[in-house]
Amino acid sequence: MYAEFTDDLVTGNEVIDTQHKELIQKINDLLKSCENGSSKDDAAKMLNYLADYTNFHFNAEEALQESISYPGIEEHKKKHAELRATVQELHDKLAEEKGPTDAFAAMVNEKVTEWLYYHIQSFDRSVAEYKYMRNNVDRI
Repeated sequence: MYAEFTDDLVTGNEVIDTQHKELIQKINDLLKSCENGSSKDDAAKMLNYLADYTNFHFNAEEALQESISYPGIEEHKKKHAELRATVQELHDKLAEEKGPTDAFAAMVNEKVTEWLYYHIQSFDRSVAEYKYMRNNVDRI
C-alpha cells in the first residue's frame, strides 16, 4: 500500500503541504524499492533519502513554530524525535536482513506512513490553525 496525500492532510500552509507531499513521495520510493526486489543497498539509499528529507522538513516546521511562538513546540519536537528514532530502527532492521523484506515494508507502512498521517492531521494542523488565528485575530 502506498501513501497518498489526500485533502484531510492539507494544513493550509503551502510550504509545509508541499513538503508533506515530497515526504510521502520519499516513503513511496522506499516502499517501491522493497517491492522491486531491490538490493539492501538500494533500499538503504532510499531510506537515507527519506531520513535526509525528514530532517529538512522537521527543521522547516520547527523554524516556523519558533517564528510564530507556537506554545506546543516542545511537544512537537518530541514527536519529531519519535520518527527520527523509527527511521533509525528501520536502518537497524535493514542492516540485519539480506534485503528489504515484507516485514520491513510493513514496518514502513505502520511506523512511518501511519505516524505521518496522524502527525499531520493532529500536530501539524494545530500549528497551522494557531498561525492562522494568530494572524487573523478578528476571526476569533
